[in-house]
Amino acid sequence: MIVLRRLSTALPVIAGVIVVTFLLTRALPGDPAVYFAGPAASEQAIAEIRHQLGFDRSLPVQFLDYAVRLAHGDLGTSLTTGQPVMTDLLTRLPASAELTLLALFLAVAVAIPLGITAATRPGSAVDHICRITTTAGVSLPTFFTGLLLIYVFYYLLGIAPAPLGRLDVYASAPPQHTGFYLIDSLLDGDVETFRATLSQLILPAATMAIFTLAPLARITRASMLSALGSEFVRTAKASGLGRRQIVLVYAFRNAVLPVITTLGVVFSFLLGANVLVEKVFAWPGIGSYAVDAVIASDYAPVQGFVLMMALLYVVLNLIVDVAYGLVDPRVRLEA
Repeated sequence: MIVLRRLSTALPVIAGVIVVTFLLTRALPGDPAVYFAGPAASEQAIAEIRHQLGFDRSLPVQFLDYAVRLAHGDLGTSLTTGQPVMTDLLTRLPASAELTLLALFLAVAVAIPLGITAATRPGSAVDHICRITTTAGVSLPTFFTGLLLIYVFYYLLGIAPAPLGRLDVYASAPPQHTGFYLIDSLLDGDVETFRATLSQLILPAATMAIFTLAPLARITRASMLSALGSEFVRTAKASGLGRRQIVLVYAFRNAVLPVITTLGVVFSFLLGANVLVEKVFAWPGIGSYAVDAVIASDYAPVQGFVLMMALLYVVLNLIVDVAYGLVDPRVRLEA
């Protein structure tokens, strides 16, 4: 019931995204016909290219044509790559997903224990570290953090590989099973490729994780402080239960709902932040693909990228709603 309700409310949002994205791409400065005709092209040549691309027709006609193709699952063809946009996105999506999921895993692995420890020991050194970390994570832009990590670990210390994509020049991509190089190299039993992939992933994933763990650690600390000061926790302490059981079973379970909400929000942030990170680390994901399309005034990839992000947001919200119901049965009863 929750899934169906969310899907029904998401459909108008997706329709609005399609319309707004179409109009905004047409409002972007630059002319694709001029870009692809070249600086030495004549006005007649530019007009012929514009006619071939269909950009000389009115906006309602162009939108109707786009909507019909979209209804058939056709996102158009990229003028820069010459490939269908759907093919380009599906080819690059595993690279972005692998980077984003690893960054989210690192952020959760650090932020939640840090927030819990800071809440159970207010005013301690761990609490001060938590505050400093969250402040720095919120204040530093992702591109600056990425450039700083490259400067320190690649340029100064020389312990990180060159930020030139998913693999260095001496490694070859593993056979395609899932598109995730870490998983594919393990399935193929190729330890060297796994190490090469992981070494390339560490810096960009750490860049995104630093950006993400700040709100996660902050909301975990605040929620745990509220839960630890509640009546049921005092009752559990009076009953003689162990500290570990009180913190993890009673307090954290009641404090986890805001954490789940924040987790969904920061994952959405990651999907947007990976655009800058991918450009800094030359990562061949959908973010850098969309940026290159914007520079070239290539409408179809930009529209396809925004539509894919909107669909990912819808799926993410569904996952958060389902997780709410699993953690708190009262949510299911209210639904």
